[in-house]
Amino acid sequence: MNNELQDYLHALLVEQGLAQNTITSYQQELTEFFSFLKAQQITTFNQIDRYTILGYLKFCDDQKKSRNSVIHTVTSLRQFFNYLMAQNKIKADPMLKIDTPKSAHHLPQVLSAAEIEALLKVPDTHKKLGVRDRTLLEVMYATGLRVSEAANLKMDDLRLEMGLISTIGKGDKQRIIPIGDVAIQWLEEYTKDARIQLLHGKESPYVFLNNHGHQLTRQGIWKNLKIMVKKAGIKKDVTPHTLRHSFATTLLENGADLRTVQELLGHADISTTQIYTHVTKKHLTEVYNKYHPRA
Repeated sequence: MNNELQDYLHALLVEQGLAQNTITSYQQELTEFFSFLKAQQITTFNQIDRYTILGYLKFCDDQKKSRNSVIHTVTSLRQFFNYLMAQNKIKADPMLKIDTPKSAHHLPQVLSAAEIEALLKVPDTHKKLGVRDRTLLEVMYATGLRVSEAANLKMDDLRLEMGLISTIGKGDKQRIIPIGDVAIQWLEEYTKDARIQLLHGKESPYVFLNNHGHQLTRQGIWKNLKIMVKKAGIKKDVTPHTLRHSFATTLLENGADLRTVQELLGHADISTTQIYTHVTKKHLTEVYNKYHPRA
C-alpha cells in the first residue's frame, strides 16, 4: 500500500505538476489514513469500503480536527481513490457515496495594532536569534507572506534598494511585493550581522536561518511564534497565518482596494480576499458599539 502512495505522490508531481507544499499536505493526510487502516488490520485497498471511510471520518471528528481539515481530508481521499480506480488497483471506489462536509464559515483571527506592537517587542534584539525573530515578524506583517513563503525566502529574492521582494506562492506563481521601510531596516541589520553569525562560516541561499545555519522551517517558525505570543500576553490562538490576516485587514481598514489586496496576497480568486471585508466590518461594528453614546 505504501508503494502505491509513493507512486501516487510521484504522479502528482510529474503528471499534474502540483507544488511541493501541496504534495506534502496530501502525503501527510494519506499517511494518517494509512495509520488508521493499520490499526484496523486492513492490509489491502479492496478491503476498504464506505463504512471504512465513515469510520475514519468519525475518528477524525473524535480527534477534534477542524471542519475545514476534514473537508481537505475527504478531498485527498477522493482524489487518491480516483487514481487507484484509473490504475485498476481497486474494484470499487469507496468514496462514491461519501458526501463532502460543508465548509465552516468563520472569520479569520486578526491581531489589533496594540497586539502587533506587543508581539514585536518580545524578541531580545541584543541577541542574534532575537534580531532574526524581530525581522521575521516585521517582514511577515509588512508583506503578508505565507509561512512557507517566509521559510523559503532567499537572499536573491530581496530587492531592498527598490523596496520590493519576490516570492513563489501557491501553484508556483511568482509575485512581487512592496515592503515597508521599517521591515527593510530590520532586514538590512539582520543580514549584515546576525545572519552572518548564524551561518558559522557556511553558506545558505535562505534568508531566515536556525541556530545551526540551516533553513528555518515552517515548523520552526510556528514553534517560535507560539512562544512569543505567550510572552506577549496575547490570549488569541495565533498562527503565522494570523500575521497574514492582520496584514490584509490593516490594508483594508486604511483604505486599500480589494483588488490590490488580492494581488498582494496572491489570491487566484477575489472571493477568497473578500472574507477580509467582513472582518473590517466586524471591527467597525465593535468600535461603534464601544464608543458611540447611542450604540
